[in-house]
Amino acid sequence: MNYNEFNDFCRSLPCTTYVMQWGGSHVWKVGGKVFAIGGWGDDKKPAFIFKTSDTNFGFLKESVGYKPAPYFANRGMKWIQQFENVADSNDDLLYYLKESYRLVSLGLTKKKQKELGLNQ
Repeated sequence: MNYNEFNDFCRSLPCTTYVMQWGGSHVWKVGGKVFAIGGWGDDKKPAFIFKTSDTNFGFLKESVGYKPAPYFANRGMKWIQQFENVADSNDDLLYYLKESYRLVSLGLTKKKQKELGLNQ
């Protein structure tokens, strides 16, 4: 996946906003909260960061092409970075991005969720 494909997918999710920040990274938010970041890859290779469940974090941190996300994971947060595109990983990445969106949207206040029409 490249950054254009990443941005197109994140844009397709309801109530998302985009900002470029943190050294030119593509940052996607729902309800003002970050759910996905495109950037921070080594050697300018595409890399993608997303929030995970505890179970997925445990699995992914040991998987080829994934690692605990810089800054987030060393602060105890369950965020993963996909730093290497492996064969057939786009479908997996899309799943994890959508799951990150869901997890972050569920963390919004009930009032904010209702205002955005999420998780009704």
